Order: sequence, then C-alpha cells, then structure tokens
Amino acid sequence: MRNAWAVIALAVCGTVLSAAPQTPPKSHVIPSTAPAARPKAQPKLSDAQLEAVIRAKFAKSKSASTFTVRVQGGVAHIEGKTDVIQRKAAASRMAKVAGAVAVDNKVLVSEAAKKRAAGNLEEGRRRAQVTRGEPRDGRK
Repeated sequence: MRNAWAVIALAVCGTVLSAAPQTPPKSHVIPSTAPAARPKAQPKLSDAQLEAVIRAKFAKSKSASTFTVRVQGGVAHIEGKTDVIQRKAAASRMAKVAGAVAVDNKVLVSEAAKKRAAGNLEEGRRRAQVTRGEPRDGRK
C-alpha cells in the first residue's frame, strides 16, 4: 500500500512539474533576433569643419605642426616628414580625438629616426622602465 501511495505521489509531482512553464537559465537564452549590425560610424562634423579642427590641433602641437591634412568622408589623410617616430603616432591620435572616423597616416619617418629607434631597442629598457631593486646599467 505504501508503494502505491509513493507511485501516486510521483505521478502527481511529475504532472505538476511538466505542466509548469519551463524557462531555460538566462545564460542559455538565445535571442530571437540577431543584434543589428553596427552602422558605419558617421563623422559629427563636416569634412571642412573636421579639417579645420585637426589643423588647429596640429598648429598648437610642436610635434605635428609641419604635417598637412585633408579630410574626405570623415577620413583624415595626413602627409609630411618627421625626424621623430613618435610624432607620426601623435598626429594620428590628434586626428582621431578631433573626430575623424579613420586616419590614413602617410607621414614619412627619416632613416636617422629609424636607426635611433632600432638602437634604443637594442640597448634595452630605459631607466624609467627599470623597477626599484633592479641594478641599473651605466647609462644616465
């Protein structure tokens, strides 16, 4: 008789559980629609306005003051020559911060600057990069 009650109790529990709406855990929920593709970023300023902003940033900076810039479709095209490698990257950053959608950086770095950078890499870490407790080399 006890077994009969146990069977009936299991049948009732099974019926109740199968009738209840089951939702998968949130980590397994698959959205019904795919997320919308990101639209291509649009510049907030017109090309002429953006070009003026970038030129103003270049004029304020001693690192990019000799570069020329033109903007087409929100893309900044930078040209010029430099003797310091870091100035090329600085010009790209300034254009992006000004609002350019993309940057086409065609700044030419001199051979002397490339050799200096290669020499610095061969020498190893600079003094500012050495952590406390490490022995210093003979450089200042």
